[in-house]
Parts: sequence; C-alpha cells; structure tokens
Amino acid sequence: MTVVPIHAGLSGLADDYDCFVVDLWGVLHDGVRAFPAAVDCLAELKARGKRILILSNAPRRAASVAQRNLELGIAPELADLVMSSGEAAWRHLKTRSDPWYGALGRRCYHLGPDRDLGMRAGLDYDFVDDLKRADFILNTGVLSAEHGVEAYGDLLREAKALDLPMVCANPDLEVVRGGKREICAGAVAVYYEEFGGRVRYHGKPDREIYDICFELLGQGRRERVVAIGDSLRTDIAGARNAGIDGIFIGGGIHADALGLVDGAPLDPVRLAGLCDLRGLYPAAALSVLRW
Repeated sequence: MTVVPIHAGLSGLADDYDCFVVDLWGVLHDGVRAFPAAVDCLAELKARGKRILILSNAPRRAASVAQRNLELGIAPELADLVMSSGEAAWRHLKTRSDPWYGALGRRCYHLGPDRDLGMRAGLDYDFVDDLKRADFILNTGVLSAEHGVEAYGDLLREAKALDLPMVCANPDLEVVRGGKREICAGAVAVYYEEFGGRVRYHGKPDREIYDICFELLGQGRRERVVAIGDSLRTDIAGARNAGIDGIFIGGGIHADALGLVDGAPLDPVRLAGLCDLRGLYPAAALSVLRW
C-alpha cells in the first residue's frame, strides 16, 4: 500500500510552488455554485504572489469559461489565466496546423447542447445536421443531462460506417452537477472507440494542454508548478504526464468511492486503495480545496 500524504488545507504546501494549475469542476464549483472555502483559498494564494491558471476540461472557449466562473461566484481577479480543452480544440480547428487536422474536410456534424454553440464562432466550416453530409464530428457533449451513452448508439454506428473521425473537446467521462452525475463528451468518445471510431482528444490528461499552460505562465521550472484536481484519471495522470506534482482533492468525482460526506476527512487506507487501483499517486491530498 502506497501512503499518500493528507493535509487539512493548502497552507502547508503553498510555499513549495510558484504556479498553481487548478481544476474547476469538483474543486472550485459543482456546476451550480462556487465553493466558498476554495474561493478563499485562491484569494490567499493571490495575496502571497502566486500565479494561478484555471485549467478546465470544459468544451467551450476559455473566455466563455471565465464568464461562467464569474456567474458562479469566482471573480476574474482570482486567476491570472484560464485555459480549457475547448479552447485547445478550437485552436486546432482554426489553424489546422497538424496533419490530422489538415486531413479533415470542411463539413462538420456538431454533437453537443446549445450552450456549446460558441465553439463554432470564428471557424470556417460548414455545420451540417446529417451525418451523411459530414466529413467529421465535433463532440462537445450530450444533448440531455438524462442521457447515457446508449442514447447515441445508432448515431455512432452510422458515423463509424461512414468512417467519420471525431474531435472530442472534453475528455471527461462524467461530472457531478449539484450532486447528480452526468456523462460528458469523453464518455461518448470512448463509446465511439468501442465501435472502432477514430477520436482526437484535447484536454487533460494529455501533455499538450500542459505545455500550453507552461507557455501561458511563462514558467520554465516545472518543479515550481503544481496541478490541483479531483480526478485521478485526468488531473493526477495529467500532472504525471507533464512532469509536475499533483495535489488530489478527494471530495470531487471520487467522493463516493472514498466515502466522503460533507467535507469529512480523508481515510488514508481508502485513499491508498483507490490510488493503488488506478496506479496513480498524487504528491498530496486534501478532502476539499481550502486554505
């Protein structure tokens, strides 16, 4: 059993780092409201001169994510920068600067809810409603919070028969919105791969998104950068892929597996068991993000 150091708050770790790459959903908010203790923690970091970049696997442009943060109660001045998986996907679609994107056609079938329509703005593509007319799929998420992946089985089978590649703008499998789990674009993309479909992912845990963050932060010393997040699969694996430390927040997506209720302290045995199961080990863990 691998022991993961558990801390009551971030105050005992803050001096070890200059830059903080902070996850959003499950760490700073639950899709409905911001977490007051987490917001206060960001303010404490800023007061100590730390650089903060919010990194979200949201399938929307970074400016849209920042606006939503403000609506939820996370003030713009609490973060120096905001980056998202949607922003990374949009940039690739805009520039078509690598061979995979260069090979895409111009006709795009967009699978996603109306709130993600901003992903189309500024892109020179023909957005079509019929898979038979499409060259590829842009996947930003499910059409209804009530849907499981099976709701898209017929669509994905047809897409595979047409050999349509998929751009996935959010690798997350699920989120917890106001206490209720919902699947994300990543779950649909994984389902498509099970049919043999080709998928290009953007966002955590891929190294590319962290390289963008390092460039935005202007930070070359990776030992002075830490990622904070609630998902072992994306946040902690992403930190490992990027060669930086990861701090795990147990009260997010893994709260049920860890038996956490209402900010209860982390059980070191259950935490170690979960990390051993996934083969992913953070440098430290907190039950929730607090100072």
